[in-house]
Amino acid sequence: MNVERLSERFHRVVDEVSRVLVGQRPVVEHALYAVLAGGHVLVEGVPGLGKTLLVRSLSHVVGATFKRIQFTPDLMPSDVTGGNIYNQKEGDFVFVPGPVFTQLLLADEINRAPAKTQSALLEAMQDRSVTADGVTRALPNPFLVIATQNPIESQGTYPLPEAQLDRFLLKVDVQHPSRDVEKRVLQNYVAGFHPSELEKVGLERVLSVEELLEMQSALTGVRVDDAILDYVTDIIARTRLHRSVYLGASPRGSIGLLTTARARAATDGRDYVVPDDVKFLAPAVLRHRIVLHPDAELEGMSTDDCIESILREATVPKTAA
Repeated sequence: MNVERLSERFHRVVDEVSRVLVGQRPVVEHALYAVLAGGHVLVEGVPGLGKTLLVRSLSHVVGATFKRIQFTPDLMPSDVTGGNIYNQKEGDFVFVPGPVFTQLLLADEINRAPAKTQSALLEAMQDRSVTADGVTRALPNPFLVIATQNPIESQGTYPLPEAQLDRFLLKVDVQHPSRDVEKRVLQNYVAGFHPSELEKVGLERVLSVEELLEMQSALTGVRVDDAILDYVTDIIARTRLHRSVYLGASPRGSIGLLTTARARAATDGRDYVVPDDVKFLAPAVLRHRIVLHPDAELEGMSTDDCIESILREATVPKTAA
């Protein structure tokens, strides 16, 4: 698949999902960048902004199998991965797959589950496999996790450990809609829209899983000059040296910035990466990988402020098309 066709399919998917997720086009685009790059997404926002609707509509439009896990404090690891259950008829233990055996998994309110249950996702997210009782089983291809969390509620929640945060390719913040957008949402509901009945609004299936895998493979043909590699390396290095940062991004952050920049280039119809691709995606790739010094937080600095400062200081390369 060439980049022109890839770009056309990408924008068709975004247009279709945006029909039901009104006013959140940048969120949809970021989620699709991660899907094309084969990574997972952490979506953060207060309740009621359409985070769950994003995942349900996206799975419908790209033709992927979809399952949802509602994370709660009493959720056990086996509730996520599945486990062996004794079958009386066969007289033996039989493995019953958990909801993680799907192509698109919604981990709803992931920070409500304790660390033991959250860690059950680590192997799945990194190795695309699940090990139970010494047997490793591969997950479907593609396998993508889109997790949601509420940024303001602390009661009954467990902060995600850095090791798990680093498994997410992007962290996307969902903001409140404008007045005009909110009015359009209300108009849709007056017209009979309900998020649990997507088929009634005529939401089309734009892609097949095979086409999605083709689009993922096509990213390897997007050219990345040495100057771009130096730029990515410089940005990541500055996250470790910045005066406000306690813990900077890991090499996984470098790879994430590179792969998503490739995805943005291809969806823009280009077979080469430019510095703007890197700058555009740096906040989403890095905001959950940076830990600020307590003093910087007391001064009111956010991770996005820090990333903006780093991007201003980094030398932007000149690249030839």
